[in-house]
This record gives sequence, structure tokens and C-alpha cells, in this order.
Amino acid sequence: MTLEALAQHIVATLGSRFETFSELPAGRTRRALRIDTGDGPLFVKLLPADRAAVFAAEADGLTLLTQTDTFRVPAIRSQASHDTYAWLALEWLDLQPVRDADDGRRFGEALAALHAVHGPHYGLNRDNWLGDSRQENGSSESWPLFFARKRLLPQLATAVEGGLRGSLVSDLQGIVERIGALFLDYRPAASLLHGDLWHGNAGVDGDGRPTVFDPAVHYGDREADFALAEMFGGFPTTMYATYLQSAPLHPNASSRRALYRLYHLLNHYNLHGTSYLRETERTAARLLSELT
Repeated sequence: MTLEALAQHIVATLGSRFETFSELPAGRTRRALRIDTGDGPLFVKLLPADRAAVFAAEADGLTLLTQTDTFRVPAIRSQASHDTYAWLALEWLDLQPVRDADDGRRFGEALAALHAVHGPHYGLNRDNWLGDSRQENGSSESWPLFFARKRLLPQLATAVEGGLRGSLVSDLQGIVERIGALFLDYRPAASLLHGDLWHGNAGVDGDGRPTVFDPAVHYGDREADFALAEMFGGFPTTMYATYLQSAPLHPNASSRRALYRLYHLLNHYNLHGTSYLRETERTAARLLSELT
């Protein structure tokens, strides 16, 4: 099936009128289309049909975020598969980066409101994806145990399967064994997390409303979202300041920052290769030294 035929098929399933389509710059493993219809444009992500579960999980995550009424979230128009393709069709949003002081303040307020949404346990009732990596979930009553078993250990296993050896492996094993020491006086609420909160998954719409997309949602420690937002930067300083004014972090939050960054560094190492190895090694060694 050609991309034009697929675009026409998607529009037909929505009961709309097909006008035109164009292919957008591709992601690492996904293709994307803009499809113009009689009811407005669509942003459509494509994967091979056997990976339809990726989009089903993403759609569930977007729905969870939408239900909080905190951020603007692109509306889901269609999620299905046909022939060789799976797709996720979303409303087209004209977005700008979160870049000025007012944008930052509104985003920080929305993030604090999102994290005030709590679940009954840590995790999620389904697995999903962090970028192109499967993210295990399930439920747990212990956040440190959940983070060790469902975040660090699966990433470590992937790295070892890919040939990782040496001190990083032993350092990560040591961190997993000692992770409870970071939570001796802290039991985080099970906050709803975006899960992949960096500036590339955020924006503001035409009305200035803070917007998020490409989630890896689960319930967990809100410090994890905040640590990732700090890690890659790109947000105005007012975002962090407004968030902290609305929802101050635990006094020992800085002691866990490296832990949460380590998960994403490992994921980047597994997805993108050795360019992330040195920083992952340094972060793990420094964190382990603080735990021993």
C-alpha cells in the first residue's frame, strides 16, 4: 500500500474528506504524515503493523493525561492498523517551544497540577514505551523496589545482552542493592508522571496553553519527571521556579537526582550507542560512592 493510499484509508475510516498529504521528517524508527482533511489537518505516526501495541500504549497514555485537565494534549483521532502499517492519528497542533518567562510559569503550574494527581499504587496497569524501549510497569507498593526492578534492571539486562561489560555493570548492580538508602526518610506519593518529560516533548499552543505529547506515563515519584526536565534543559528558569513554589520537593531530593537521570542515560546508551557510555559510567560511579 502506498502512503497516499494509506492516508486516504485513514481519512475514510474517520468519515471525513481526504484533501492532500505530505510526509514529514522521519524519527529514528517512525515515519510521520500530515494529512489534510475536510475536518482539519491530522498528524499521523506510522510503524510496521506488528508494532501496533506501541501506539495503543501511547494512546492510553495520552488519554490519561487528557483526563487530568492540566496540559493541552493532542486529541486522538484514530489508532489502528491496516495492511503493513500501524498508525496513530492525532489532531494537528501548531506548537511553539516553551521559551519565554510566561510560558515557563504556565508550564510549571501545569506540571505541579499533573503531579497532584495520585494513583493507588506505583506503576501502571500496562507496559508502554520510553522512546523505542519497552517500559515494564505492573503495580507495586514500594517505589524503590519498583524503580530497581522495572526501570534499572531491564535497562541493565538490555545493555549486557548488547555486550556491556566492566565496572558499569557492577556499579549498577550495587546501586540496585542499595537503592533503599535513598528513601529512608522519604515515601513519595504515587503521582501521575509524563515519564519522558524533556523539552522536545513539550510546547505551547496558539493560545499559550502548555502542551505535552509522546508520554511514557506511570505513577511514581514526581522527582523523576523533574530530574529529567532539568537533565536536558531547554525550559525557561521560570518553569522550575514556579513548579518549586507550587510543589516544593523533599529536602533530600538532590540525593535522588542522579538515580533518575541514570535510567534515561542507560536508555540512551541502549538506543543510541557508546556516545552516552562515559556519562552513564560517571553518573553510576558517583551515585554508588554516595551509597557506600
